Amino acid sequence: MSTEVKVPTLGESVTEATIGEWLKQPGDAVAVDEPIASLETDKVAVEVPSPVAGVMGQQVAAVGDTVNVGAVIATIEAGAGNPAAAAPSPAPAAKAEAAAPAPAATGEAADTVPTLSPAVRRLVLEHGLDPSKIKGTGKDGRLTKEDVLAAANAAPDASAAAPASAAATPAPAASGAPGRREERVKMTRMRQTIAKRLKSAQDTAAMLTTFNDCDMSAVIETREKYRESFEKKHGVRLGFMSFFTKAVALAAHDIPAVNARIDGDEIVYHDYLDVSVAVSAPNGLVVPIVRNAESLSFAEIEKAIADLGKRAKEGTLTMEDMTGGTFTISNGGVFGGLMSTPIINPPQSAVLGLHRIEDRPVVRNGEIVIRPMMYLALSYDHRLVDGREAVTFLKTIKEAIEDPTRLLIDL
Repeated sequence: MSTEVKVPTLGESVTEATIGEWLKQPGDAVAVDEPIASLETDKVAVEVPSPVAGVMGQQVAAVGDTVNVGAVIATIEAGAGNPAAAAPSPAPAAKAEAAAPAPAATGEAADTVPTLSPAVRRLVLEHGLDPSKIKGTGKDGRLTKEDVLAAANAAPDASAAAPASAAATPAPAASGAPGRREERVKMTRMRQTIAKRLKSAQDTAAMLTTFNDCDMSAVIETREKYRESFEKKHGVRLGFMSFFTKAVALAAHDIPAVNARIDGDEIVYHDYLDVSVAVSAPNGLVVPIVRNAESLSFAEIEKAIADLGKRAKEGTLTMEDMTGGTFTISNGGVFGGLMSTPIINPPQSAVLGLHRIEDRPVVRNGEIVIRPMMYLALSYDHRLVDGREAVTFLKTIKEAIEDPTRLLIDL
């Protein structure tokens, strides 16, 4: 008797996905709710669990195939399959490795490798590591990105093995020049979607960017003063993002057009602020959402951002985490960016770009002094937001950051 495994519901407006990789192979034992495949959607990677326990049967679709929601992608057969319990004892396994230096198909390795998340598997391959020899700290002992990075730092020679091996067999070079290589890699569905959405934003919105700079002295002083007590009480570090999120909420209250969107020939205003926080994930930039940010405390904002950032790196964000958003904050400063013109995240009408903090000479009370300064950039849709509104919005943020007391008294 076989049970069909179908593509699950992937979220609002998402009707198809791409087979990213098979986590179980035909003949493998499968437990109830154990992931057997990873799907790449427009926004996140989604694992497909087995509805029953049994043996992995036929794989109806191949890696790279596009499948629709509800389509059958595999079957689970009745039986015990090849359980991990049948793995050889440590001593015979070690003997087998000695006899065959190539990657050994031990029970532990066969069970561990297929259950890696796409992000972790990619990192393992990049560093040339053996995942069966890395201790996992994630749920049910699964490997996380941090586990792999720690192993890579502890064994630099191993991480260099893969590139060295690849360089040993270079592709034929043009014009007789040795060592010139090219590699073609198909864009992931997420990267394709990012490309389409960003280009669509440029083609559709009348985008304009306005700049300002702000003195970060007061925020830095506040963080230093309350860093330890804040972390001790709330269990999370006090960062800059909570200050800017609160400042955006304050400014959006006065300039609601920046937190609105265009729908046909209508303008949709929001009485809430759902902030899309741009963070880096293994497959590219993603923008999970901190919802109702206008009503959250500093600690609640920091906890939400920390949780979303962690899950983005692990590749465990869900569709719900990514759906919606009324305004975006993109912090290029964490990568050292001095200035940029961020692109709007449709259908939103504005995005705030933060940049690195740099000591610069400024004039204060007629004297030249050194202050930690940051450039701010607000890209907005000029169809909805006027220049005066954009400048006022950014000026309000600047004033709130330079005098954080404004955030407390709503001024």
